[in-house]
Amino acid sequence: MTRSSLLAVGAFVFVAACGGKKPPEAPAPESKPAETPAPAPAAPAPAPAPTDDAAAAARMAAERTRALTADLTAMIHFDFDRSDIMPEDRANLDRKAAILAANPAARIQIAGNCDDRGSDEYNLALGNRRAVAAKQYLVSKGIDGGRIETVSFGEERPVVQGETEAAWAQNRNDQFTLTAGGSNLVSPQ
Repeated sequence: MTRSSLLAVGAFVFVAACGGKKPPEAPAPESKPAETPAPAPAAPAPAPAPTDDAAAAARMAAERTRALTADLTAMIHFDFDRSDIMPEDRANLDRKAAILAANPAARIQIAGNCDDRGSDEYNLALGNRRAVAAKQYLVSKGIDGGRIETVSFGEERPVVQGETEAAWAQNRNDQFTLTAGGSNLVSPQ
């Protein structure tokens, strides 16, 4: 090898050796710690799923309320041209009194009704006497009269259409409506 070749190879090696090095890395500047955002307020916990026991208790309470409402709204009936409480309806009214006593927020309306025989005025007055008779019976059992509203519809709201004794007997009634306090009735003791 000639001297010039050696020099060229040496220069090449020197350049390759020097040029191939990477310069030392400068340390990265220290960064400030990133500001951590304030934690988001915790979401409200979901309501626990009803257990079988809770669902069963809710079903039982709903069924009890339906049964007590049915007792409170059961009709009573009257003889022709009469407003006195019939003996067979006293047990019905006694159940109503017991339920009302156990549920002091419950309020009812008693609507007196008649068959279509008689004048409108006469039937309105008779319907009123029938509603008042049921109210007085409940008051005599200790229920506050302020919780019981009475109204008469006379012959205007028949339960059954027809001109037979059976139809007339069904239309001579007091109808009871629960007007307040009926969402969660408790059974009488």
